[in-house]
Amino acid sequence: MSTTRTTTAPLQPATVSKIVTFRLAEDLFAADIYSVERVLRYQTPTPVPNVPEWIDGVIDYQGRVVPLINLRRRFELPAAAPAAETRILVFNAGGEWVGGVVDAVLDVAPLEAGKLAPPPALFRGLAAEYLLGVVRRDQRLVIFLDVARLLTTSERLVLERAAEAAAARA
Repeated sequence: MSTTRTTTAPLQPATVSKIVTFRLAEDLFAADIYSVERVLRYQTPTPVPNVPEWIDGVIDYQGRVVPLINLRRRFELPAAAPAAETRILVFNAGGEWVGGVVDAVLDVAPLEAGKLAPPPALFRGLAAEYLLGVVRRDQRLVIFLDVARLLTTSERLVLERAAEAAAARA
């Protein structure tokens, strides 16, 4: 599979005013509040064949077929069954809606100017491409995602075809 990333310009730290903080396993992550369309209670997705293993399927959101990314699997974290706190973050990922399964949404908080540090050198390669930086909150590091870069161009095409196939079957 190609690893070509979309040509969407990376999110600029100076433009971020609030973040949504969420948990995956024991790790904390954040995204720009303006990249999150909605937070939904977890719903079982409709499975779709021939998609990467980190795609749980698709959901219907406001009449649209939205692919659902299992962010634990995407980031190679240990698997876990959905729990009462499990949520779906509906992201605007480069102009397309994509659902991301997270263990829990923790809060929405302001991001103070100058608090976003670049990703550490250990985040090289593909992982660094969808990381905007790191924020320190309450003595913990929060990994800040650039959701517009979570998917490669070829992955977007696979998901688009899968969503079209699922919509045709519905």
